[in-house]
Amino acid sequence: MMNAKDLRGVSRRKYVVTTERDPRARPARDLVDRNFYAEDPSVLLVADITYVPTQPGFLYLAVVLDAFSRRIIS
Repeated sequence: MMNAKDLRGVSRRKYVVTTERDPRARPARDLVDRNFYAEDPSVLLVADITYVPTQPGFLYLAVVLDAFSRRIIS
């Protein structure tokens, strides 16, 4: 609906580039072929890292999930 009326949300945060990819580097192989289903616990663990902007700086958040139970393990 906002798109139809050409409206945009306001963001007061500065955009910060935290990672610059080397265009000459080969991307990592996709070892799970984008299939995040596991038939048993502790067979497939997936991880992600992100950052949360705060007043004094950035906080980094890293999680590891068990694909079977979809629970955070670390």
